[in-house]
Amino acid sequence: MRAVITVVGKDAVGIIAEVSNVMKNRGVNIIDISQSVLSDMFAMVMMTDISACTVPFGDFAEELRLVGVKLGLDIHAMHEDIFNSMHRV
Repeated sequence: MRAVITVVGKDAVGIIAEVSNVMKNRGVNIIDISQSVLSDMFAMVMMTDISACTVPFGDFAEELRLVGVKLGLDIHAMHEDIFNSMHRV
């Protein structure tokens, strides 16, 4: 099972570390990552493997969202099935 995680907001030191630390603590692996800084805006998209996640996906997504609130970022985790359903023509 996979999930797409997006992170958007004002650039700051430690964003990737904070997000990846939550993932490490929950057994979630990064499969692919793309990140960019445009002026002072940070944007990141990750494809992750959630098959070994130690908590229900909703709890994991909420934990990431709360990290985003703490850092002033918008962090969103979406299960791959939902992502695919939303983007199917």
